[in-house]
Amino acid sequence: MQHPWLDTVIQGDCTEILPQLPEQSVDLIFADPPYFLQLQEELWRPNLTKVDAVDEAWDQFSSFEEYDSFCLRWLEGCRRVLKDDGALWVIGSYHNIFRIGKLMQDLGFWILNSVIWVKANPMPNFRGRRLTHSHEILIWAVKHKGARYQFHYKTARALNDDRQLRAEWHLPLCTGRERVKIDGKKAHPTQKPEALLYRIITLSSQPGDVVLDPFLGTGTTAVVAKRLRRHYIGIEQDPTYCQLAIQRLERTHPVPQELIDYSVEQKPPRVPFGVLVEQGYLQPGETLRSHDGRFTATVLATGMVQANGVVGSIHRVGSYLMGKPGVNGWKFWHVLREGEWTPLDAVREAYRQAHFAAAEMLPQSAEGNAYGLSQQEATR
Repeated sequence: MQHPWLDTVIQGDCTEILPQLPEQSVDLIFADPPYFLQLQEELWRPNLTKVDAVDEAWDQFSSFEEYDSFCLRWLEGCRRVLKDDGALWVIGSYHNIFRIGKLMQDLGFWILNSVIWVKANPMPNFRGRRLTHSHEILIWAVKHKGARYQFHYKTARALNDDRQLRAEWHLPLCTGRERVKIDGKKAHPTQKPEALLYRIITLSSQPGDVVLDPFLGTGTTAVVAKRLRRHYIGIEQDPTYCQLAIQRLERTHPVPQELIDYSVEQKPPRVPFGVLVEQGYLQPGETLRSHDGRFTATVLATGMVQANGVVGSIHRVGSYLMGKPGVNGWKFWHVLREGEWTPLDAVREAYRQAHFAAAEMLPQSAEGNAYGLSQQEATR
């Protein structure tokens, strides 16, 4: 049964709506919050024409403290609805992105990348007192260090002429027919280009996933999500923007299923638990701890574990302790690494990175792997 909040545009304040959505129900969040530009006066071009700047009420806050409090509330709401293996993308300018990044880290989010959107056609600096502001910053994060998340590496390469995609994205502003207008004037001052959302959604989700935008505006995130056969949830407090978003969605048709093929994303190679013991990624006698800290087990030289007198696989022993027919031992058991209890799944991933990345079965990053382990631990 499909939940009634899927594939809808919800009018309201996201800080009030997010607490009403089901917990851990969203796979991907793209957030384009108010930038708090703090404009004190009108902007004029050298030819004495007025600049259409962001001066709407939704970008007005009385102080940094008020803005921080607002951002903390919507970030807490996003963290609540985001799945443990989901991802959060936030875009901003120098006015606000560093404050938001700090709040994200305070809440426990683990930052994977900062991405620079380099605008191919930026607005010039009309006063001539500063450099032309030609980029915005995106933060890509997961709920906690070591979290598993989606990243379609081969798709990223395909979007970049079969080369590894860098963290500088050269994309034009939203212009031309794509720009939503009312009576010939742009409806929203910061409408994002569909190409930007296309890239984020294709890299961080798959068909059937749920994509949430808590600041939907005129609907770009929902439009691209629908086109790419994802479910969407859009939250927007301005009724005019809501109506424009709904109209755009009514004109949007999903691409045919056969044209969205993720078969190039190869399944990671199987790695038995015993191989990690053989290769020294786990040591006989090392202690494992359950994810909730209730149980411990000892690694045996045979590639099995022992707990409470029971010997068996990480899955079988976990099932016995929990009294359940099936337990995923890779996620159930954690091992101490660099002072932190790390899921066995992350240790297995480190092995895959070290042994299979050369064949491009999985990407090898400068950090070592996609699960928050250090380079030393990923390659030992």
